[in-house]
This record gives sequence, structure tokens and C-alpha cells, in this order.
Amino acid sequence: MKTFAIVSALAAVGLVSASPTPTEQQKPNKRASLPTVTASGNAFWAGKDRFYVRGIDYQPGGSSGNSDPLADETVCKRDIAEFKKLGVNTIRVYMTDNSKNHDTCMNLLADDGIYVILDANNPKYSINRFSPAKSYNADYLQSVFATIDEFIKYDNTLAFFSGNEVINDMPNSTLSARYVKATTRDMRQYIANRGYRQVPVGYSAADVEQNRMQLAQYMNCGTDDERSDFFAFNDYSWCNTDFKTSGWDVKVKNFTDYGLPIFLSEYGCIDNGRDFGEVQALMSSDMTGVYSGGLVYEYTYEENHFGIVQISGDTAKEMDGFTKYQSALSKYPAPTGAAGAASTTHSVACPTKDSNWLVDSTLLPEMPSKAKDYMKNGAGTGPGLDGPGSQDSGSDDIPDATPGSGVATGTPTGTSSSSSTASASDNAAGPSFNGPMNKGPFVVTGVAVLFSLIGTLLL
Repeated sequence: MKTFAIVSALAAVGLVSASPTPTEQQKPNKRASLPTVTASGNAFWAGKDRFYVRGIDYQPGGSSGNSDPLADETVCKRDIAEFKKLGVNTIRVYMTDNSKNHDTCMNLLADDGIYVILDANNPKYSINRFSPAKSYNADYLQSVFATIDEFIKYDNTLAFFSGNEVINDMPNSTLSARYVKATTRDMRQYIANRGYRQVPVGYSAADVEQNRMQLAQYMNCGTDDERSDFFAFNDYSWCNTDFKTSGWDVKVKNFTDYGLPIFLSEYGCIDNGRDFGEVQALMSSDMTGVYSGGLVYEYTYEENHFGIVQISGDTAKEMDGFTKYQSALSKYPAPTGAAGAASTTHSVACPTKDSNWLVDSTLLPEMPSKAKDYMKNGAGTGPGLDGPGSQDSGSDDIPDATPGSGVATGTPTGTSSSSSTASASDNAAGPSFNGPMNKGPFVVTGVAVLFSLIGTLLL
């Protein structure tokens, strides 16, 4: 009987300190977590180590494919093997389905030490540069927030993009910057109000000479709640040349003391072939004090001829570009230490209106009233890639917000909209989602119960 009692006591301790019994909603965390990446100063950090984006852009089928590679186990298993062989630590995925489960692919990526940067938009749910006010609405934000709900639970979710090349070389397109910046504000506020891990949010810009610096300044000006966590841009100016011929030296000079992390969300000009000399520059002291790496465009060979792998069914055939990028990553590793990174962040002055920059106000549009409910109650089930879309759901008449309106207003209540919790993290989605629970008190209590029972049995 004593043996049975002691075994029962041990079982009681196990019940006290163990994870919840797996259910259909709560699956067991079966993998060790990667260190989460944070933005601090003008750099990214994984724990105490500086983190450089050394990755590739990933969207099999291109923008016309309308598919989510992270929801297709066969596809992601095929490609993750190639990512590992290539030696990348990050992929960017342009299109995901926020109504589907991503546990398998995200966990497999984490197993191989690969982080993911996600675009929160898709073709049906995005800011329309030709009608930005109307496309900034509650339906749009519900989809954006649902994407956050789905992916923020994974430790290898590195960052979210609030938009991609919405502002281009047409001066009128700069008028949409207010709505992209408002989306960035709203995403950051949603993350804070829901009690989520502070995954960085920023914008992926086109490399347009006439508005590049003005857009960067705009994304880092104003009150803290309105500023981005980082700035990224797509740069194709290095066409198998060198640091100075490409003009990268001038860009580094212009972005020095910008105050936020900067990286290249796309790079890899194909005009003169590609040897990926950019990797050497990005990992050198010429750039590491200002830039935090970049993503080569792109993984799969599409009609634009940028890819480094040809896909045929379940087979990925490595092309010449694969070997060259693999060699560059191997030859030029990330430097150790801070490598010139600034320890503090700061804002910059907002740009003034001119012929290339038509934004004449520092005020942002007010968040739609219905979208404010998501801050407290969650976004609910996402519409996925086949939803009705949101670009015509709003109004052209949106009042201005008060500066500071994006500050977190409360703590979450109720249950998170994300039902799956099989992340690589203790930060699995659940009620209130206030981070990992401190299990110490439960373990101590369980041990106390054990010794009390054993003591009684031995009397």
C-alpha cells in the first residue's frame, strides 16, 4: 500500500507540473524552441546575439499562384530540405492562408533553424494604391489581424510586413503611405493589446530613388506608436558589380543614424548574371553598422527568371544560382559581436511635401470603429485566400486620428481566435495570451505535497 501511495504521490506531482492534456485544440509542444528575434537599437537580436537576415524570398508559383506553401506539407518538406542545404536562416513568404493550420511546416522550419518573415496582406486583402482610403477598412484589418493570430504563436516568426511596394515611382502613390503607416500602427497595437510577443512590424518598400528616403523617414517619424519597428526595401541596383559602382555606399551613408533596423527584403539583379557579391558586402564592416542582411529574390524559377530552383512536381532541381548563393553564404558568414550596431533607437523628422512626396499631413487615418473591437475580442477566423476581399469595403471619408491613438489600451479578454497551439514555443495561443506561464510555483507546491505524503507514510 505504501508503494502504491508513493507512486500516487509521484503521479500527483507529475500532474501538477506537466503540460495540459493534449486535446484537439491543444497539441503538445514537441520541439525545442528557437530564440525569438527582437528589434533593438538599429539591429535585430536573437537572445544576446546579433541576428542577420541571410535568406531567400519564397512563393512557389509566384503571385499568380494564389497558394500558401506553409499550409502544404508536401511542398514545404520538399523545399525545407533545399533551404537547409542552401544555408539560409530566413525565408520570406508573400502569401499565406489565415484560415489554415501551419503547425507542420512552421515546426519543420524551426527544426532546421529557419525563421519566417510574413506579408500580412494578400491580393484580395491589401491597401490599393489607387484607392487607399476605401481599401483601409475593418474587413481588411480583420484579415491582417487573423494572420497575426495564426503565426505569432511560432517562435520562428521573425517579423510581419504591413505592405509591399504599395508606394512606387508614381507621385500619386505616395498618398497611400498614410494608410500603410496606419496599418503598421494597427498591427503593432493589436499585438500589444492581445498580449502577444512583440514580433517586429515594418514595411517592404520599392527602391525608388525619388522617394526612398522620404518614405523611410515617414515610417520612422511621429509618436512611438506610429513608428515602424524596422524598414526594409527591395534593391536591384547591384548588377554583378561592386559596393561603390552599385551605389550601395551612398545608401549606407544616407541610412546611417536612421534609428531603426534596416534590411533588404529583396535583392539580386540578374542583368549581368549573379555571383551574389552582395553577401560579402552585407556581412562586411562597410554595412553591418547600418544594415542587418537581406533576402535574395527568389527561390523558385518563375516567368521572371529570378529563381534558383526549378520545380517539377515533388522534385526541386538546383540551378546555377543555387550553387553560387550557397557558396557566398558559406564563404561570408555573419560577423560576431555587435558589428557597429547602435544600441538605441530614435525617430526622425517627418518629410515635407514636394513634387515627389504628396503627403502634406503627419496625421494618420483613424482606425475603423469595428476594427477596434478586435483589439479586445480578437479577430476571429480569417477569410483565407478565397474570401470575398476587402478593397471596396470602406469609405473615402475617414477622419484623422489623434497622435498617440495607437498606444495599447488594455489587456486581452476571452479566448484567442487561433485554435492551434502546437507551436515551437511556450507562447502558444490561448486565453489572454500573456506569455509563458511561470511553472515554478506549481512545481514547488507539487514537491511539497510529495514530501508531505512520503513523510506521512513513513510515520
